[in-house]
Amino acid sequence: MDNTFYMKQALAEARKAAARGEVPVGAIVVCKDRIIARAHNLTETLTDVTAHAEMQAITAAASALGGKYLDECTLYVTVEPCVMCAGAIAWAQTGRLVFGADDEKRGYRRYAPQALHPKTVVVKGVMADECADLMKEFFREKRR
Repeated sequence: MDNTFYMKQALAEARKAAARGEVPVGAIVVCKDRIIARAHNLTETLTDVTAHAEMQAITAAASALGGKYLDECTLYVTVEPCVMCAGAIAWAQTGRLVFGADDEKRGYRRYAPQALHPKTVVVKGVMADECADLMKEFFREKRR
């Protein structure tokens, strides 16, 4: 499993979010070496605070699989999930979570480090600099 390849796919989704004026977070779900879901933040587009990239990806993946559990899947996301998304990742019993940049302000590890399913394997820091740079650039542009 090539974490860098898949994180590049998640970054492409994050760039789509940025182009729409959304916070640039992208996510993909991989199952048996196949991408089964691609998503990015849609909170502004849908006027829905729960429309995070991870939530969109989990919903699409469950639909693709015809079942609610993602225990044989890996969720790649450009930024550390928030507590809400960590809860959804847990309820979906996601097999692996791979994320890029840390989110020191709102990431699940700060508020609920035990939120994930106990069997979920976590890999952090994949392409962290690229993921963080995309976020920094987005907010730099917003402040102009």
